[in-house]
Amino acid sequence: MSNDMISRKKKKVSSKTKQKHVVAVGVFDILHEGHVHYLSFAKKQGDVLTVIVARDANVMRAKGYAPIMNERQRRNMVQSLRAVDHAVVGSRKDKLGMIVSLNPSIVVVGYDHPTSASDLEKALAERGVDAHVLRAPAFKKKVFKSSLIKKKIVQSFQNTST
Repeated sequence: MSNDMISRKKKKVSSKTKQKHVVAVGVFDILHEGHVHYLSFAKKQGDVLTVIVARDANVMRAKGYAPIMNERQRRNMVQSLRAVDHAVVGSRKDKLGMIVSLNPSIVVVGYDHPTSASDLEKALAERGVDAHVLRAPAFKKKVFKSSLIKKKIVQSFQNTST
């Protein structure tokens, strides 16, 4: 099912049943317990949780490197989590495009998301989306952060190869 089909289906479900639709966003490279905590928090904010997984090209532009897992793999992993009702890959050209098309009641971002909640709320309002934006609390941020896990993996390999 394409992202567009999921989006249309989601709008119909949310409008018919008056469910509170929550959207969470992220890269989700090297899925870990911190991600599970984040998405469980997001799910508790409403009835239906859709997760937008960042496009590979957008990750490359924002972070300067490609994710280890490609966007399809990351979306599939996120979709398999209990808290997640739907997982889609974000827009290629417009990082807010998928949020705008889903038109959620609430958007949840990770504790380390670079945009402030108020700035994101304002940007969405300018595009006709009346969503409350929340920042999820950190969960053991000195342990469960993808960049730290990647460093630990590299160090582990360096220690075994010498």
